[in-house]
Amino acid sequence: MTKRKFGLGLSLVLAAGTILGACGSKDEETTTPKDSEGTGSEGTTEAVDFSLAMVTDVGGVDDKSFNQSAWEGIEAFGKENGLEKGDGGYDYLQSTSDADYITNINNLVRRDFDVVYGIGFLMEEPIKTIAAQQKDAQLAIIDSIVDAPNVASVMFKEQEGSFLAGVAAALMSESKQIGFVGGMEIPVIERFEAGFLEGVKAVDPSIKVDVQYTGKFDDAALGKTTANRMYSSGVDIIFHAAGGTGNGVFAEAKERKTKDANANVWVIGVDSDQYEEGAVGDTNVTLTSMLKKVGTAVQNIAKDAMAGNFPGGTTVTYGLAEEGVGLADSRGAIPQDVLDQIDEFTKKIADGEIVVPETVE
Repeated sequence: MTKRKFGLGLSLVLAAGTILGACGSKDEETTTPKDSEGTGSEGTTEAVDFSLAMVTDVGGVDDKSFNQSAWEGIEAFGKENGLEKGDGGYDYLQSTSDADYITNINNLVRRDFDVVYGIGFLMEEPIKTIAAQQKDAQLAIIDSIVDAPNVASVMFKEQEGSFLAGVAAALMSESKQIGFVGGMEIPVIERFEAGFLEGVKAVDPSIKVDVQYTGKFDDAALGKTTANRMYSSGVDIIFHAAGGTGNGVFAEAKERKTKDANANVWVIGVDSDQYEEGAVGDTNVTLTSMLKKVGTAVQNIAKDAMAGNFPGGTTVTYGLAEEGVGLADSRGAIPQDVLDQIDEFTKKIADGEIVVPETVE
């Protein structure tokens, strides 16, 4: 099984000289990511006539996780194409509560952004509402499916990457007690939980996994108290899928490591590589992170739209086979023999030999 960085091999090249201000849509359904094609040069700094923006969920754009990964993808796309932050380029609106979603999406549509993204499962109804009201708008949603001709939907097989996280945790745990901290009990987070539990079980069914949902994605203090209870009970590795709440899990682990350099406490990050979040002086409490290539997915949709092929009415799903999920480089925290075992499981899942459930069985 492997725990090395799975760099998304979905590099896409823009069509040469293509500068489109209006975008079409395609009707055919797609189920796996498809590369855009072109012969132009990459990294052009000449601004194109295209714009994109996103609405965060309550976790915020700097959650060091899901929203931040999406925003970094948009920023990278903007800079690569000579765009500036703001109208006519790239931007975001931050949501402080569920009540902001519809207003924020509608504001970005009215500001004439070519593609507007709703980041997260909680955006499903707001995106559906705006899609029906603004039929000419090109909208995209991450982690949910909206059946509308002007909405591109992106899904991930979080359970597959989380399975690998479970394998890593089970093989690395000394106490044989492991924790899972989830945010809200919604389908996407349940996929993280289901895959993680299956990965642990595949290694050692006797290992106990303490599963706790905080009910929030933006409460680091709650994440810290939840982690405190787990570590105090003997848990030595916690996998969080809780957005900004998960920052509190890191805070608790780092606090313990600061007080006792020999403390055996680890965190498995989520969505993006959270290695820097685990830094404690010259050491680090991040065992690895379950990568979810949201930034790449966001860029893929933008590139298709800019080339006149906005994938409205379709759903693209990223799993291990598409290199859309995986584990980050452990930077030596995980030994080679464990990485080799993770590699074996990775291949079996990608080849379909192992089918990871989406719900807890």
